Amino acid sequence: MKRPSRRTTALATTAAVLAAGLTLTAAASPGGTRHHGAGDGDGGYGFVDVRAGVPDAAARFTVTSPDLRNGGRFPAGAWANAFGCSGGNRQVRLAWHGAPADTRSYAVTMFDPDAPTGAGFWHWTTWDIPATTTGLDTTPPPGTVTGTNDAGATGYLGPCPGAGDITHRYQITVYALDTPTLGLPATTPPTVTAFTMSSHVIGYARLTADARR
Repeated sequence: MKRPSRRTTALATTAAVLAAGLTLTAAASPGGTRHHGAGDGDGGYGFVDVRAGVPDAAARFTVTSPDLRNGGRFPAGAWANAFGCSGGNRQVRLAWHGAPADTRSYAVTMFDPDAPTGAGFWHWTTWDIPATTTGLDTTPPPGTVTGTNDAGATGYLGPCPGAGDITHRYQITVYALDTPTLGLPATTPPTVTAFTMSSHVIGYARLTADARR
């Protein structure tokens, strides 16, 4: 029998630790910790409800973008230039205000819950954004960690839903965190980053835009 590689063993260990952590979180109190977007059961053919990592107690604040509006469509320049799409893959610019006064840092993600993967698709993860920051342009502030997306590349990956598929929603979320750093390397898988971050979220702001082809 072929001996598993170190990479395979490491990935299996990460998955096991993450699964155990999720189980312990749910069992920590009667009914588990309630989170925004929690659901149970099948959400429709080929879909499952995904439990979001934002506690109900988290404060809401505001995020806007000069590139798109909440509930609108992604401009061509922000679409991916991969997987059959030929967009500009230009990172969406963001501005936010009204975050909790005790915010120690921010994180930003872009997530597609409609991707036909059974677990959505992380298009963008970035964290350790300094607490004095009030927006993101194409150049992150010093100290910011730009993570990988679910395609395995670093940084922003624009929308590219399958041709003829349903309209996909892309949730851009800014998280206010109670820690100055998550202590994670840029190569951390997006799901592990989101899980680690979930226990530090004290506020959030969200902008959702659509794409279809």
